[in-house]
Amino acid sequence: MDSNTAKILDGKALAQKIQGDLRSRIDSRPPNTRPPGLAVLMVGDNPASAAYVKNKETACAKVGIASFGRHFPEDVSLATLQGAIAELNQDDRVDGILLQLPVPGHLDSVTLLNQIDPDKDVDGLHPTNMGRLMRGEPGLRSCTPAGVMRILQEYNVDPKGKQAVVIGRSILVGKPIALMLLEANATVTIAHSRTADLGATARTADILVVAIGRAEMITGDMIKPGAVVIDVGINRVTNEAGKSRLTGDVHFESAQEVAQLITPVPGGVGPMTVAMLLENTVWSYSQRMGFKI
Repeated sequence: MDSNTAKILDGKALAQKIQGDLRSRIDSRPPNTRPPGLAVLMVGDNPASAAYVKNKETACAKVGIASFGRHFPEDVSLATLQGAIAELNQDDRVDGILLQLPVPGHLDSVTLLNQIDPDKDVDGLHPTNMGRLMRGEPGLRSCTPAGVMRILQEYNVDPKGKQAVVIGRSILVGKPIALMLLEANATVTIAHSRTADLGATARTADILVVAIGRAEMITGDMIKPGAVVIDVGINRVTNEAGKSRLTGDVHFESAQEVAQLITPVPGGVGPMTVAMLLENTVWSYSQRMGFKI
């Protein structure tokens, strides 16, 4: 590899390593105790959501987590879903509940997410868990930002004292990752589509996390030489010939010439999101069972 090109941060390999570790931990639980359980709720037939759910259930089976998934028709009522969540909140076999987003327009996702028991909220999106993150208290952390932090840890990138710039301010990624970096003693700037000179802000970053949802928006000239670049975006782009490919929010080729370390898309942050979901489920299980595995 050309010495001037960035080293790849391999989220796929790390996710597989974490899954192997979780499998060993679940297998080591005391005899005659139930396995951890995860319930994924899916509404409708969105092909991308269906693929994500299948991926999560396959990963559960691989590590020994029991699945209690439920699939509802597109026109399901809010009351029916609320009833299903209430049942799962009470179900002692279930340690984690996840509502696959997005849900159809007639449903209010915030109402549904807020009904999940915070101690079973393995997506880390309940206001209680957001508050725990804000206060630096133990709790379930949002999966994608937690995956980003684990990648940094695996590759010995210590945020302490570093300038971190997060591009994107969503409740799913931007805000929680900014808080996690702050907790790790980085100096954090949050930028977004309305930032006056996005390139100038991005170029201050020792650690640049991009979660803006726009294909290849961040180019090599917006990156500080030697920076660590974490691309959370995943976009499907189609060329004139009608062929489609997956790409991130960072223009990979130009960024790789400037950065020191970079995540690819696919194979970077994506697989870590599922690994952190499984880890959250096992953490919740340990809390609820009263023993650590």
